[in-house]
Amino acid sequence: MNKEELQIYFDELKKELNGKIDDAQLMKELNTYLNEYRVTPEAAKRGIKRKYGADGSSSFLTADTLSKKVSDLKGTEMNVDITAKAIFVDKKQITVRGTPKTIVSGILGDETGTAPFTIWEGDSVELEKGAVYVFKNAYTKLWNEKVQINLGSRGKVEKAEGVRVDVPERTLTAESTEIKIGDIREGVGNITVTGRIMTVEQRNITVKGEPKTVYSGLIADDTGKIQYSAWNDYSLKAGETICVKNAYIRAWKGIPQLNLGDKCEVSRVDDSFGEIDVAVSKKTIADLIKVGGGLDISVTGTVVDLRTGSGLIWRCPDCNRSVLNGECTTHGRVEPIPDLRMKLILDDGTGAISAVVNRQDTERLTGITLAAAEGLAKARGDSEVVAREMAGLIIMKKMTVTGNVLSDDYGPMMIVNEAKVEAVNVHAEAEELYNELEAAL
Repeated sequence: MNKEELQIYFDELKKELNGKIDDAQLMKELNTYLNEYRVTPEAAKRGIKRKYGADGSSSFLTADTLSKKVSDLKGTEMNVDITAKAIFVDKKQITVRGTPKTIVSGILGDETGTAPFTIWEGDSVELEKGAVYVFKNAYTKLWNEKVQINLGSRGKVEKAEGVRVDVPERTLTAESTEIKIGDIREGVGNITVTGRIMTVEQRNITVKGEPKTVYSGLIADDTGKIQYSAWNDYSLKAGETICVKNAYIRAWKGIPQLNLGDKCEVSRVDDSFGEIDVAVSKKTIADLIKVGGGLDISVTGTVVDLRTGSGLIWRCPDCNRSVLNGECTTHGRVEPIPDLRMKLILDDGTGAISAVVNRQDTERLTGITLAAAEGLAKARGDSEVVAREMAGLIIMKKMTVTGNVLSDDYGPMMIVNEAKVEAVNVHAEAEELYNELEAAL
């Protein structure tokens, strides 16, 4: 998108943000969303407004705190007090830029609703499940359209002595909503799904300090497949068809997962699906944006760009993450190993998706081997030359990619397991386009 086109959306956002971000930063954000991440203009505007607190439905707080109920949170608050009961608490260590860090996370609730929370400075914080606390100077964000409560270095949490908060139990309506697996998206609850059990696995985990067995695998119907987790033993067997009532959906990085909880009803039903192809689900990019993600997805589109981070890269020998200047964010200074990859932007006419292609497929699709890439970079004294060579070979090619699709604030991204270039009959496609245009006149 050129500068003149960016200016249109810049002017719209500048008016709505009303000075919350300077002009240079706003133009940089727009350029990143539209020209690097290749999201739609509407998604770009929505992401920037959320980031800087102008979603059109709530005030942007900068100074004095306000107290709010959980159901009143919009995901844009920057300075808010929340009094709520700790429904679930989990304290754990994570690694941030190679440094261990203790956080406290869980679920808060009051009489109006519940929301997940994270305390990012959790070393000295000890929360008791069932106790009521005041989260002071908290801030909120939206993740997949759901509010998350955060407490940073400026916030603090205090026990609310003598305060009682009654959190209503999760209730189910009399009738759950029947839905096909291919239409499932994150956040839906109290649904009925009928599908064939494809695989069953059993694993033992620890939940809140107590051992628990979880049954998981894949369930499919004639529209798609989904991972499931059963928290009770329903004696599931591969090959049988079941009807699941009162299930709910959670997602990991945008990939929906079917959960069979305590209030779930499972019954065996007659199988009417016939042959189910669980290998690949062919979808449009518009479908993926709508659903959020999925397993073994196939998309066909045109390569319109090769993103930064493609070509010759360097990885940590311990964790395989890409490194910059020999520095791994987890393991610090390392002796990196070379690798090849492509980060494609694929457009199928309904939308665009980022697709990360591994070394094997990168070599096969471009004809540039790792050894050749290293030699080229050494000869030119510039590792970026490899990506430029790849771009000339791959951009505007029609390609089918298959893999798992994840999702974040920047939209869907596929980790490609298989990629192939499609032969294009230019004459036939031109004739089809001509006929469509003629019919529209």
